[in-house]
Amino acid sequence: MAQRGRPLSFDRQAALERAMDVFWRKGFEGAQLVDLTMAMGISPPSFYAAFGSKKEAFYEAVELYIRVVGSKSAKALNGAASVRDGLRSMLEATVGTATSNPSGGCLLVLGAVNHLPGNEEVWTYLKKTRTDTLAMIRARIQRGVDEGELPSETDVGVLAQYFLGITQSISFQARDGASRASLKRLIAPALAALPQGRPASQQTGTSAQIAAAPGLARP
Repeated sequence: MAQRGRPLSFDRQAALERAMDVFWRKGFEGAQLVDLTMAMGISPPSFYAAFGSKKEAFYEAVELYIRVVGSKSAKALNGAASVRDGLRSMLEATVGTATSNPSGGCLLVLGAVNHLPGNEEVWTYLKKTRTDTLAMIRARIQRGVDEGELPSETDVGVLAQYFLGITQSISFQARDGASRASLKRLIAPALAALPQGRPASQQTGTSAQIAAAPGLARP
């Protein structure tokens, strides 16, 4: 937070956007003060006057990321007419986001991977954002059950964890250099985990096998 009194001599919002890009590429630990100030085009004293600390700048950058970048997946998930289309759109948006940065990946997943004593607070902060994402996915899948798109015995919690895991896998693979095309090929197999909208006992063939897969639908 900027100190009272003397006004800032630079565009704080533009500086925050550049900081977000640095944190996205390097993570909290990897982003050094010199990286941030060079990207922002400001001096260390100006940085501290505007943001207080690297940690506070990171938190603001994450909130900006959620509003500007992360919201795309949320809108895709909740804006589709069906749960299947919503999850497909969410994964497509995730692939787009993960491959839009030169370094690849998602800030919420890769911003603080190591649970070290020095960055435990940051790790916990990002874990909370991922927990929020899990809750959002779970709510959309539950709505699919309530509306009859998925059978009543669907294990909503496991499915939500599964699809969150797919998004995280996309992030890590993008960081390792996986192409957008190769990551998009993960979407169809992921959606195959969704049971059909009727009880497994009434299904035949492949659909019944999918619905009865361990952990994805309750016995």
